[in-house]
Amino acid sequence: MRRHLDALAADNVVEARDRRVYGTRSRGRPAKVFALTDCGRDAFDQSYDKLAVDALRWIGEREGGSEAIAAFARARITAQAGAYRKAVEAVPPEQRTEALAKALSADGYAATARSAPVGEQLCQHHCPVAHAAEQFPQLCEAETEFFAELLGTHVQRLATIAHGDGVCTTFIPKISHNASAKHVREEPRMTLPTETAHPELEGLGTTNTAGPTVTRPVRRRAAAWTRTSSGTSPGRRTSRSG
Repeated sequence: MRRHLDALAADNVVEARDRRVYGTRSRGRPAKVFALTDCGRDAFDQSYDKLAVDALRWIGEREGGSEAIAAFARARITAQAGAYRKAVEAVPPEQRTEALAKALSADGYAATARSAPVGEQLCQHHCPVAHAAEQFPQLCEAETEFFAELLGTHVQRLATIAHGDGVCTTFIPKISHNASAKHVREEPRMTLPTETAHPELEGLGTTNTAGPTVTRPVRRRAAAWTRTSSGTSPGRRTSRSG
């Protein structure tokens, strides 16, 4: 029995503790007791996932539906954001994805960063809340929103473990980190001169007050018929029978 307990202790499944003594201690070697460690408890069936799902379902039913669950998911990621933000802000912009992956790995996400066409991919090979996220995608959505805010660019979720994919994959587009301002060249605008008509020059044209004189023919409205004393137009003769 002693040998078996020593083997379990070496595997960090149990740990030895001094036995609590009530009254007078007897002679001889102090008695030892063995208790399960956290690692040892993990070997047994756990219901933490079910507890989390039940709690989220209760929030949705009692506190406002999907919006309440989304608010909880955002509050949860905000509470964890301190270590992630500190890790990202401590490195140059081109190393932020790698720094975020290391910070996520410290929380059990087994994350890596790799280059991709026109950007990078953040891969999370493990999701501690995958079972709850299967029923409540707001957990994944809040995490994606946080990544975008933290990295300062729009990101796109390509795959999630909660949806049956092998890895949670987030695409992060490559952005320019040049701090210099961009100058936009504006095309010069053409200003047309304003033409003002002068009544005294009517018939000759108009005068451009903003530039050189421009003469344009001006057509007068002629009378349709010019009446003569005989009551006919000059261009039309009427024969009379004697």
